Formats: sequence, structure tokens, C-alpha cells
Amino acid sequence: MGQRPFCKRNKMIEVKNLIKNYGPVKAVQAINFSISDGEIVGFLGANGAGKSTTLKILSGYLTQTSGQIKINNLDIIKDSHEIKKMIGYLPESNPLYNDMVVYDLLEFTANIRNITGEKFKQALHTVVEQCGLKGVLHKNVGACSKGYKQRIGLACAMIHNPKILILDEPVTGLDPNQIVEIRELIKNLGKEKLVLMSSHILQEIEATVDRIIIIDNGQIVADGSTKKLIKKHKGNIQLSLEIKGATKEKIKKLEDQIENIKINKINKSQFGHHVEIEYLEKNDPREEIFKIITKSKWILLEMNPKSDNLEDIFRKLTGKNIKA
Repeated sequence: MGQRPFCKRNKMIEVKNLIKNYGPVKAVQAINFSISDGEIVGFLGANGAGKSTTLKILSGYLTQTSGQIKINNLDIIKDSHEIKKMIGYLPESNPLYNDMVVYDLLEFTANIRNITGEKFKQALHTVVEQCGLKGVLHKNVGACSKGYKQRIGLACAMIHNPKILILDEPVTGLDPNQIVEIRELIKNLGKEKLVLMSSHILQEIEATVDRIIIIDNGQIVADGSTKKLIKKHKGNIQLSLEIKGATKEKIKKLEDQIENIKINKINKSQFGHHVEIEYLEKNDPREEIFKIITKSKWILLEMNPKSDNLEDIFRKLTGKNIKA
């Protein structure tokens, strides 16, 4: 998702030296970041990195051990009641009352926030339209699909028209079609609200957000757009070759013939040999490789370069595997 046109934005979330300990366990270790109005930000981290803890603190469900958090220039401890009016929070568990009718659940959620009468009718109309709930409004929550339950959870988080939406794993457990639906919904919401969301599904983060914050072992290890993170942290280019008509020994000699390349693998394949080469982006050897292969009368069946993507960067920075 490309960056939106620049305009001066107000800082809606400011986090300074945030620390959260659970007894001897240091879940969050003195992190700092700020998010401005109108941003869609992906908050990434492996399980246990401190991601959900941070989101719960920002939403007012947990209290920090130390550090300062300001939401729209209000202190999260001193002004907690006012801040909770500004935030809509969808936790990973998406706690819903399955035996309630969708309409009744939304009315119940609104009433808790003193939204009644004509104000409730207006709020209901807005979230039903935004979340696409017209077809299930009079169904039991438990009878709805997982995709619709996520929409209902979002509607509950949005019924009071918050300035900030905090979404913890909003697409977990959804099928590909449902993921696309929720993605489009979040992108549309991001046009008028600050959206902070977490996910393990990195393709989804890349397709949805403007900016990414990565946390590992309670510390922020990266912050920026996908493009900036890849540019900053990317390694060498990986080049896959499929060569027919050459021996392993002759292919190995390419390292001596071409400067600044490293052959990592040469394996026999169905048609000849599969070769994996590594090189710096500024030293592109593909033309030289092609000339040598042609001169040697080998047959080049495949030449496929691969540079780092967000998943590779995530693994480098956190050292853990994620869902592909």
C-alpha cells in the first residue's frame, strides 16, 4: 500500500520509555514511538515479543509498569476515562456473546457507552453500512461465519465512532476471501481513523498498512514503510539458475571467472543442475553468467533473482519463523 499524500498530522499516540513487567518477566523494555492521525500502522512481532501487551496498554486494558503514554495529548493514567472514549479495541480473542442477536449485541455495546435513542440509531446505521452487517443484523451471533464475527467485533469496537482503532490479529482464522473483505474494510476505515493493527500474516500487513513497527523481545527493532525497511535491512541478492549440459565442477568454476559472486548450492535436478548464487545488488553478474554459459555451449533453462521481502526482513530481525 503506497504512502498517502503528505499533510501535517496531529500526533494521536505518543509512547515514551514504556516498560511492562510481569514479575521478573520483562515483557516490554523501554520502547518509544509515535503515531499520527490518519496512519494505518502494522505492529509486528513473534509470539511473546510484547506486541499484544503493548496494544492492551494503549487500549487501557493493562497499566504500564513505567513510562509515559499520551493519547491525543491526554495522559493514559490521569485521563483514562476520556481516552477510552477515543479508542475502539478488537482483541485477538474477539469476545462476543454467541447467544445474542447481532442487533441486540450492538445495542448492548452502545448502551454501555451511553449511546441510546436517536444517537444509537445513527451509530447503528453507520457501523452496519461500514461493516456490511445488513444481512446478519437479526441473526444470532453464534450462527454467523468467522468472517462475519470479525465484522461484528469491529462494529462493536466502532459503535462509539472512535478516533483510534486498535486491532489485534483481526484476520486470524479467516479464509482468503474473508481476509480480503476485512482488509478492504480496514483500508476504508483508515481513511478517517488512526488504525493500529497486529498480524502474523505479513502479506496482509504489506497490502494494508502505510507503516510497520517490529517488536522483538520487548524492544522495537524496526520502524518505517515496507520499502524503507527492505532498503535498510536487505542482504545480498539470491540468484537461482537451472543449467543443462554442464558438470558440477565446471559450474563451480564460475566463482573464479566472475568477481563478487558466491555459489551456495549446486544440486542435480531433472534437467541438469540447480544452482544458487549470491551477490551484492551493485555487482549484478547476470550478463556475464549468460555470456559464459553461451560460450561454453551449456543451456540456461532458468535465471531467477530474488531479493529480500518483508518476511525475510522479519526473520532477520526476530530470528523466528512466521506464517507464510
